[in-house]
This record gives sequence, C-alpha cells and structure tokens, in this order.
Amino acid sequence: MPPFHPDLADARRLPQVSLGPRSLRVVRTLGRLARPDGRVPVVPVSADVTVRLFRPAGPGPFPALLWVHGGGLVLGSAAMDDAFCRRVSEELGVLVAAVEYRLAPEHPYPVPLEDCWTALTWLVGRSDVDATRVAVGGASAGGNLAAGTALLARERGVDLAFQLLVYPMLDDRTTTRTDLDVSSVRVWSPGSNRFGWAAYLAGRADVPATAAPARAEDLAGLPPAWVGVGTNDLFHDEDVTYARRLRAAGVDVQLVEVPGAYHGFDAIQRSAPVSRDFTAAQVAALRAALIR
Repeated sequence: MPPFHPDLADARRLPQVSLGPRSLRVVRTLGRLARPDGRVPVVPVSADVTVRLFRPAGPGPFPALLWVHGGGLVLGSAAMDDAFCRRVSEELGVLVAAVEYRLAPEHPYPVPLEDCWTALTWLVGRSDVDATRVAVGGASAGGNLAAGTALLARERGVDLAFQLLVYPMLDDRTTTRTDLDVSSVRVWSPGSNRFGWAAYLAGRADVPATAAPARAEDLAGLPPAWVGVGTNDLFHDEDVTYARRLRAAGVDVQLVEVPGAYHGFDAIQRSAPVSRDFTAAQVAALRAALIR
C-alpha cells in the first residue's frame, strides 16, 4: 500500500478504531448533537421515509439526483451531505433528494434498500423532474445502496441515467480477506467493516446481489457509472474490480483512483487540494451525465 497522498499527510495521526455495538451507541449519540440546517425542507415520502430536498428555482422539469449518505449501513443521516447536495443543486440546476433511510442493525437488508427504492420512485414520479435524467449516487455505504438501487431499477423497469459511486461498500466478502495490508487504512477498518456487514445482513446465508452488488453475476444494462476510490481505502480492490466488470459488461465507466487517499478523505480533510479535486470530479461527472 502506498504512502499517504502529500495533501493528506496528517492522516497518519488518525486513529485506527473498530466500530462495534457499544461504540455504535456512543457515535450515534454524538451524531444527534449536530444540528441539521433548518433551511433544508424535509419532505415525507412514505410513513417511514423522508428526503432532504434541494430544489432549483423555477418550474422545471429538472434533472434529479437521489443521494444516499454513508455510515457503514449503521450510522449517519441525510443531513451530513448537505454541502455536497446544495452544491450539485445550485451549480448544476439539479433537484437533489437526500434520502433518510432506516439503519441496521435495527433494520437489516432489505429495509434500507427498499427505503431508497421508495424515495427513487417518488422522485421519478414528480411533475418537476425529467424522468429521463435521474441519477443515483452515494458515498461508502451510500454507494452500496446506490449501486443496489441501480440493480433494482434494472430489475423493476426504471431507466436511470447515471450512478455516482464514491468509494462504495460493495462486497461483504472483503470481511474474510486475510491478504490485505491495512497499515495505511484509516476511518473504516476491517473490524468496522465486519460489524457493518453483519448488522446489515443479519446472518443471511444467501447474500443477494442487491445487498452486496459485487456479487451480481450480470452487470449488463446498468446505467453509466463514475467510481472513485483512494488506493489506501479498504474498499479499493472491490471498487476497481466492480468498475472493470461494469466496463466489461458494456457499461460506460469512469474510474478515478486517488493515490494515497484513505476512506472518507474528502470529508475529513475537505480543504485539501486533492479533496477539492475529487469532489469537483463528481460534480463534473454529474454535469456530463445530466445536463443537456
């Protein structure tokens, strides 16, 4: 594993911690102390699902993005990505719906995925949305759910224009690997990964592709994709493999590998030039896919 990117040298000071049942309660409690931006409308989609809605001015119809937050499938909230969602909406004129899905272990697969599907069908059905220009996207666990939603959309007959997969958590089989050099892994550790997947899969012996998209045997017919990941990310290998398999299946894919970048680097060291470039690349990909 290469050294940290020069812009991310401070990452050496980040601790290597593993999430578990006890620490989950603590981290969730701390997360509830953060006050979300009250200016963002929270719109109910169903009895169980809401979205934070970023809507451009005017009547539309607008291109749209369903955004799914990260957190290992056990943490986080839609509000954590307000800055990115607002940027996409304001800079590109895209209607962005950030879904508040239910979390494992209280709500294991397929509940979080079906929550995303509920939000997607609501979004596609809006009168101010151009249904031919709808994308799904997410980071980390959100990338898992975005990729899973794309698989569901293919299965259920909804055409998506694009999928934006930011260091996505795609393959539960990573938890059994013993050949990984994790000396430069930060933020999301093998221990946390085992806990997140165990919480989401809840002991399932048969793991469907919509739960772990890397298990999908057939990737043909999926929407064009942007996949971005750092070389010091625990998910690097599975993300690169998925991108290459998409390409081999005839899907148009842009793969961005950031040398020496760790998981979530763009959120933790947001002002670093490499982080700004990484985020700008995502916005540019959405522009190319959705703006005509």
